[in-house]
Amino acid sequence: MSDIDYKVAIVTGGGTGIGRSSALALQKDGFTVVVCGRRMDLLKETVELGLSDKEVIHPILTDVSNGKSVAKLFNAVKKKYGRLDILFNNAGMGAPRVPFDELDEIDWRQCVDVNLTGTFLCAQEAFKMMKNQRPQGGRIINNGSVSAHNPRPDTIAYTATKHAITGITKSIALDGRAYSIACSQLDIGNADTAIGKRFKKGVPQANGEVLVEPVIDSNECGKAIAYIASLPLGANILNMTLMATNMPFVGRG
Repeated sequence: MSDIDYKVAIVTGGGTGIGRSSALALQKDGFTVVVCGRRMDLLKETVELGLSDKEVIHPILTDVSNGKSVAKLFNAVKKKYGRLDILFNNAGMGAPRVPFDELDEIDWRQCVDVNLTGTFLCAQEAFKMMKNQRPQGGRIINNGSVSAHNPRPDTIAYTATKHAITGITKSIALDGRAYSIACSQLDIGNADTAIGKRFKKGVPQANGEVLVEPVIDSNECGKAIAYIASLPLGANILNMTLMATNMPFVGRG
């Protein structure tokens, strides 16, 4: 990643699920990891699960939808470590699953603020650090979702934000070329997390049925993030889709 003897990663939404799995996988690969989120108790659980023979994982309370909170996070990382090698923009949320014409504006805005604006704010701060540090460069990884390609019924807010993440990813990948800043997007389908437990109980399909869908262990997502993070900055995976093999995503179900 660089000529110095340590690598620094930030994982947003690092207190649970994919964020936690990714933080642990990055720590295992030798990264000093900062996890951020809105609940310190969950962040500390991630820290306690970390490897004791590695650099500890550091928790920082952050609201990614708030620019001042995001700036405070990155200033703290810059002050403590002096650089940033990886940002995994993982923090995200859904909106109530209601018919399109019944979705409240406040629910739409909250989903957009976290998923889209939060990704932009964190990526922008990371870009500034990576552009100005020496050695220059780094990698930004955005959590997309298979919803960046195809929607589920009654998920317009979540689907719209994840489609937008693809645009953010491509723009950063283009704008970062001159500064050795790579940008990747991981699109995940049916991870077995607290949020993803609904897949095992049954979720609505496009034809109106409710069906149980297969899931993958969230640790597989962490491994994928660690792999992308291990690439030299001269190589990039622009998009990766990691999904349960038999989930109804490709084809007609």
